Amino acid sequence: MDAIKKLRDFYAMKPGSPFVLREFGFFSLDRWIAEGYLRPYDKVEGDYGAYLEDTFGFDKDTTFDIHTLGWCEAAFDPYFEEVQVEDQGDSEIIRDFAGRNVRYFKGRRSGYMPEYLTAPVTDAESWERDVRWRLDPSSPHRLEECVRIRDQAAAAAKQGRWIVQKIIGGYMYLRSLMGPETLLYMFYDDPSLVHSCMRTWLDLADRMTEFMQQRVTFDEVFFGEDICYNHGPLISPDMMKEFLFPYYQQLLQNIRRRQQKRESHPLHVQVDTDGFCWPVIDLYREAIGVDYFSPFEAASGCDIVESARRWPDLRMSGGMDKRVLAGTKEEIDRYLDGILPALHERGGYIPTCDHGVPEEVPFENYLHFRERIREYS
Repeated sequence: MDAIKKLRDFYAMKPGSPFVLREFGFFSLDRWIAEGYLRPYDKVEGDYGAYLEDTFGFDKDTTFDIHTLGWCEAAFDPYFEEVQVEDQGDSEIIRDFAGRNVRYFKGRRSGYMPEYLTAPVTDAESWERDVRWRLDPSSPHRLEECVRIRDQAAAAAKQGRWIVQKIIGGYMYLRSLMGPETLLYMFYDDPSLVHSCMRTWLDLADRMTEFMQQRVTFDEVFFGEDICYNHGPLISPDMMKEFLFPYYQQLLQNIRRRQQKRESHPLHVQVDTDGFCWPVIDLYREAIGVDYFSPFEAASGCDIVESARRWPDLRMSGGMDKRVLAGTKEEIDRYLDGILPALHERGGYIPTCDHGVPEEVPFENYLHFRERIREYS
């Protein structure tokens, strides 16, 4: 079946439509390469993602993501220069590209959670001196890069691909600027600074999306938010309503007004939030019209079948408990038999792990997992 049609059937929430075949991500590739199941990165010609598509039978990627407005970190231009702040023997403290001091194991930057020590914004002075100017929408380099991406997006739209404008969410943005703990104090101690940061976020996002929309109609706006942890949201609903939603509302109002093909391209809004997201779903839906949430972390209690029952018109992806994949094939079968039939009948669901596939998952188990999903595709 045509991959573009499958994706559009997902957004149309067509009951019984074939599942879109994709994965959230992988932390298991190095193990599978070492065990001889996958080719090493340097032995694959072209895009390694395309190689994985062929290996696991994923659908051809039919989306075009516009990455001009950050994701887990703010869209600085220029980024901070990365420098070693301190050598600590087996570890080192690095000032990273986002201006944070981070403790890493020497020679290892991925596969574990580093320790974030400081963030670039500590007060109004550091915001103005070190950060705000890096978010200038008229930066020549930024505009040059946006022209290149806009041309690519326009060509992708002509091919019928799904156009997604990705944007760092307000909470993720503020957290990357100040750090999670300092931010909580700033909401009370210096709300004017938080609003200044958010006005800058809005100005940059509005200017860049306006630039893109001169040639491209968005199918989706996708906010990287990560606003929840394992028991619920990291900030209160009142904080969301004061510091986040007004800026989202203005941005989305402007984007919707600028859409050139409104009838044929209804705008979808997705939020990526980790943790137990149930308490925020209605908040985001009512405030800004979110109609798609991901990745529904099973380990935090986001049962994907119960989520579908509670919000029958909500598009969803993720929700597959990656821990089950480390068990037996019989355990995987029992788990999937309780999920796939109901969600296939409902529609509006893309089955992926609730985060990257962990390295504990055997390659044969993952192949079995994908084969079971493919039965519905």
